Amino acid sequence: MSLVFKTIQTEGIAELSYLLGDDDEGVAAVFDPRPDVEVYVDLAREAKVSITHIFETHIHADLMSGSRELCARLESAKIYASHEGGASYGFEHEKLKDGDEFTFGELLVTARHTPGHTPEHLSYLLAEVDRPETPWGILTGDSLFVSSAGRPDLLGAEHTKELAEKQFHTLRDFYLKLPDHVMIYPNHGAGSPCGADIGDRLTSTIGYERKFNKFLQFDDVKQFTDYALATAPPVPKYYPVMKKVNAKGPDVLGNLPCVPGLPPKAFKEAIDKKVGALVDTRTMLAFGGGHIPGALNIGGSPILSIWAGWMLDPNEPILLVLESESDLEEIVRLFIRTGYSKFAGYLVGGMKAWDAAGFPLDKVGQMNVHELNERKSSLQVLDVRSPGEWKRGHVPGAHHIFLPELRKRIDELDCARPTAVYCGSGYRASIATSILKPQGFNELWNVPGSWEAWKKAGLPVEGADGK
Repeated sequence: MSLVFKTIQTEGIAELSYLLGDDDEGVAAVFDPRPDVEVYVDLAREAKVSITHIFETHIHADLMSGSRELCARLESAKIYASHEGGASYGFEHEKLKDGDEFTFGELLVTARHTPGHTPEHLSYLLAEVDRPETPWGILTGDSLFVSSAGRPDLLGAEHTKELAEKQFHTLRDFYLKLPDHVMIYPNHGAGSPCGADIGDRLTSTIGYERKFNKFLQFDDVKQFTDYALATAPPVPKYYPVMKKVNAKGPDVLGNLPCVPGLPPKAFKEAIDKKVGALVDTRTMLAFGGGHIPGALNIGGSPILSIWAGWMLDPNEPILLVLESESDLEEIVRLFIRTGYSKFAGYLVGGMKAWDAAGFPLDKVGQMNVHELNERKSSLQVLDVRSPGEWKRGHVPGAHHIFLPELRKRIDELDCARPTAVYCGSGYRASIATSILKPQGFNELWNVPGSWEAWKKAGLPVEGADGK
């Protein structure tokens, strides 16, 4: 036997999926696939295995499930989904329950019900067929993370107490009873909003987590619940939408969506007719130097997936401005991971063509942290980071509005005052400036480097990190 074990890391949404199998038998399974599924097909081909099973740990909220998409690409695969906790689905699948076993050559996979993050959540114990009582690993889904655990509050306040209690017992009565040597393979890494302060490593052991994971130190359910809720990051607004889409079953796309190219005149007409949301995916510096009036700047790095989910309506088509036309396929991949598959077109020739056509431009200034420090008393300084980041320290005198709340709280700001916006690196601040600019904030600056540069420069800090 030669075990096939591939970890597929999806940056931005910080998702981890897995391809497991046996190359002697030529069979494999995929766990929690993302929607751009070519990666699994390619990995299976390289490993000389056939994907026969597609497993879900739970109904996901953070990304669009790729199970139906992957199943449609394969002839012999079936989807396996949990029916614990009263779960139901709107697509064809095989029912899974606690204790169900599957073999892939010498690999034994056993489903275990681990509720708490969601009622139906399953984890998958991994063992050798001839040593079924001694697992060597476990795919923990969103139940147990490195240095963290799955949050219990995503189904709404009316379910949080019950789910927190289930999560408490899952951690204590299941995970802590596993041997120290068992490796854990979670569904998310650092940066995912599905857990609080998830560790940087992609895997760990039960023994290590037993000793150092704060979520495993509680023996009182109320204290555990209080801690879990107090440390949970803000819930992205697209999470409830994704839950419904994944329970019903996402549409099978067949391939990446086709995005028509529109020359500048046609692109401007589409903007004027409001046929879609205008999104500029260029870097903050390129956007600041000149952009189409009214464009929302969501830079084309992997984290675009999450911020599209926060800022855009999935039912509204998207008009794209790209850094380069060669980026189109990758940008579309980032959008579909959180359910955005409708595109009205992209600007052919990019901003160079727009400039050459003589169409209007807006600009946003860029201010470094040293200039911000020197001028902050005469500026309206806006911090758009999360509440947790703000509490850990901020620029003295700054006003805090979490970026997803900016549109509804914009009246707290004075558009007539010169305004500088910062976040952790400048990425979110650029999104914020693209919201503020059309609202009459004419003297407006983004702060590249933002809090990261501020701290490295040793500039004054107010709040928990300050004096």
